[in-house]
Amino acid sequence: MPPTDVRTAPTEFLDLFTDDTVDFTDRTVEFTDGTVAFADDTVDFTDVTVEFSDGTVDFSDDIGDFTDDIGDFTGDLLDGLHASWEPVPTPVGTFQLIPVRLDRDLPLVHAWMNDPAVAEFWELAGPRHRTADHLRAQLDGDGRSVPCLGVLDGTPMSYWEIYRADLDPLALHCPVLPHDTGIHLLLGAAGDRGRGLGSALLRAVADLVLDRRPACARVVAEPDHRNTPSLAAFLGAGFRYAAEVDLPGKRAALMIRDRGLRDVL
Repeated sequence: MPPTDVRTAPTEFLDLFTDDTVDFTDRTVEFTDGTVAFADDTVDFTDVTVEFSDGTVDFSDDIGDFTDDIGDFTGDLLDGLHASWEPVPTPVGTFQLIPVRLDRDLPLVHAWMNDPAVAEFWELAGPRHRTADHLRAQLDGDGRSVPCLGVLDGTPMSYWEIYRADLDPLALHCPVLPHDTGIHLLLGAAGDRGRGLGSALLRAVADLVLDRRPACARVVAEPDHRNTPSLAAFLGAGFRYAAEVDLPGKRAALMIRDRGLRDVL
């Protein structure tokens, strides 16, 4: 049933709004094919069904089920990543994303964040509690972002954040699709940078996301548009440079790896 258009509403309905007030006491408003009763100035939805011509929403037990829309907010937003995805072979070795544990991993991640090359773009250099707060905000959240160590042949060597881009503030600044999955990445050791590791691991992680998240059609990233080594790594991993977008604090390059192009790029 479409909403009532006040331009064609009956006089009796418009009279309810006289003097800029609405008094629903002992009033019944009829909408052609149904009745809504506002007696006692309250609306009680207990055991009430609201019909919308092509379907029914029942408010007797819950507010609603959004499973087929943005996602099931009571479930696992990243399809098991919080419990670790399996190791995968890559051209540079066996790689696995292992969710961060604050008690175990904070010293290492904090040291990486204070590397000047990393700090220039991550802006998390400083005391240990600053890194801890950044990690804890994700670990104590609803699971829409999972911070991980990247472990190559048994050695932690990179930090990753895998996140639901459609549930992220990124969605306020550029078009995203339901279940778009985002990636943030840093390589910890200076010796691991500039020799192709980034591209190899980005490709492996993007493919892992697409394999483990069948609802996800795109893996996205938004590195700073000035970060030339990062952009080169994403391009080498099969991402395309889609656009430049203005985000809070930076102008970003929107990089996208499409499921439909994964075997082409």
